[in-house]
Amino acid sequence: MGYSDLMSKGEDVADQFLRVTKQYLPHVARLCLISTFLEDGIRMWFQWSDQTEYIESTWGCGFFLASCFVLINLLGQIGGCVLVLSRNLVEYACFGLYGIIALQTVAYSILWDLKFLMRNLALGGGLLLLLAESRVEIRTIFAGVPTVRQSSPKQYMQLGGRVLLVLMFMTLLHFDSDFFSILQNLVGTALIVLVAVGFKTKLAALTLVIWLFAINVYANAFWQIPANRPMHDFLKYDFFQTTSVIGGLLLVVARGPGGVSMDEKKKEW
Repeated sequence: MGYSDLMSKGEDVADQFLRVTKQYLPHVARLCLISTFLEDGIRMWFQWSDQTEYIESTWGCGFFLASCFVLINLLGQIGGCVLVLSRNLVEYACFGLYGIIALQTVAYSILWDLKFLMRNLALGGGLLLLLAESRVEIRTIFAGVPTVRQSSPKQYMQLGGRVLLVLMFMTLLHFDSDFFSILQNLVGTALIVLVAVGFKTKLAALTLVIWLFAINVYANAFWQIPANRPMHDFLKYDFFQTTSVIGGLLLVVARGPGGVSMDEKKKEW
């Protein structure tokens, strides 16, 4: 079986998967995407004292401001998740969750940790795809006829979301000399390039979903660590953040790469 035959077979499998799951795949994607915010909001409730003490001791801002920070994170994340899942005011929910990402990036000094910064940017890419999905096209008297003015913002949001999503995989590359690591890096790099440029997008995104899910379950198995150990919370945070990126990729599978992609340009050739 040649390369083209293998790719065609893979695309057929991806299309069949999409036909079977098209009714509920977007809902699963949204749930996965907001999972890290939901988990973190719940954690703020159960670890209120610990989070308040950490912010107070790190920034010396006093108990009141530290409590306000925790409260904003709790209400902002839980409220945003409820709005996203209920499909109400989704754009405002996305902007609010962007604010939470920015706030946590500064408060927890993520800005100076390249790995965590790239993962936060990838999470932002998932929200950008969600924002693009929720964008309502302006109706004109020429119903059904797209215009550049109407579609461009949504298309470029989809492009930006895809590009930011692949940053998650950049943190998974291992620069080792053994054959397995080299092969994994080559395959992973090829897949993230395909998603970024929008070529064979649904197949590449679905493959990345499977790959990232397997890595997530294997590397971030927080349920195997006692809850009183710091590693439990670290792995749990990493697990749900990765799950959110999986949700973004599932949105790409369900909704396609958008107009600014090689897949879309092929239709014009």
